[in-house]
Amino acid sequence: MLDPIVNFVTRIFHWIGRGIGFVIGIILWPFMWLGRWYMQRGWILRGIVGLVVLWIIGLYGYFFYVTQFWNDFDPDYPTRTSQDAVAPQAANVLAGDPISAAAGGQGTASNDTGGTTAQAAPQSCKRSEIAAVSAFLVDFNVNQNAWISSMLVSKLGLFGVPWRNTPFFDNKAAFQLGINQVMRRTTTELVDTLGRTRGTSRIDQNLQDARTALAWDETAWYIGLRGPTRPTPSVYREAIGRLNAFNVSLEKCQATFDARADNLLQFLDRIAGDMGSTTDILRGQIDASDAGWFDPRADDRFWFAYGQLYAYYGILQATRFDFSGIIRERNLTALWDTMQTQMRDALNMQPWIISNGNESSFIFPSHLATMGFNLLRARSQIVEIRSVLDR
Repeated sequence: MLDPIVNFVTRIFHWIGRGIGFVIGIILWPFMWLGRWYMQRGWILRGIVGLVVLWIIGLYGYFFYVTQFWNDFDPDYPTRTSQDAVAPQAANVLAGDPISAAAGGQGTASNDTGGTTAQAAPQSCKRSEIAAVSAFLVDFNVNQNAWISSMLVSKLGLFGVPWRNTPFFDNKAAFQLGINQVMRRTTTELVDTLGRTRGTSRIDQNLQDARTALAWDETAWYIGLRGPTRPTPSVYREAIGRLNAFNVSLEKCQATFDARADNLLQFLDRIAGDMGSTTDILRGQIDASDAGWFDPRADDRFWFAYGQLYAYYGILQATRFDFSGIIRERNLTALWDTMQTQMRDALNMQPWIISNGNESSFIFPSHLATMGFNLLRARSQIVEIRSVLDR
């Protein structure tokens, strides 16, 4: 009685096996043909082809390494780049303001009668932590780690398919692009408002050069559509030097940082708008697909937003130091603490596989919805701080 059923099931599995074998054969056929062609060539041509193949394998091996290992990744990096670098006597001084008087230091000089007279210590001004953290983040992107988007293998994709359309090797690139989005926004604000007196003074050349460098094509390699060009990392490294040069000038009181309440309000407006735009991108991907763990675009959307949150966490911590006097006078300390705590808690979300499931699903979580919620929560705190500044 059961023989027909057994035979039917056997035939089904037989045809499934043949189908799988046929697909594997199609995939392996080009490699088998190349292998036969290679064995029939002379040893000189075989040697050249072998070196080319080894070079390609090496490129993909290096690409795999740099995309899977994230050097110096630390959500608590602001404590290393801002807080420890601010002298205690300058804690409540606005960026760009003199700090020598706050330090209380005076030198002495001998007079002709052998006595001593008080001599003012050389004046120095407080550096901008926003510029310092920006330089740190650009260094993190292009020096501590390889810049993924301009690598040759990244541009080639997976057999011509862009990596962002696959589930592979695009998380770190998206994370770096999220940070870079914040750097472009921050340097624009430094040039247009923060690094000038009421927006009417001369633009600081160091900040202008930093903004121009970070506006460079994110995917540029040594050769572009118009011929030889400069790769992205080398141009971004110039921005690091320019941001540091601005701070050197600022510490010598030879540059301007206009730390006013209305500039802080405008800067927070720009950040809130940037976060709102990213949440809209996440919402669009949630509406476009609910494939759960099988959505190939979910991971790069998530890590772009994560990179933006990672960068803004440090920038807002730096903003707190640069505008410390204003934040204290407007009684914003508690609100700022809450905002920073919420952003830091959101950075603890680091899933191994990104899922874009239906928001009501209990099997496939919606990591994009959770990230969007975290961004909106941080944005609401920024808007609340902005409303206090606007009173």
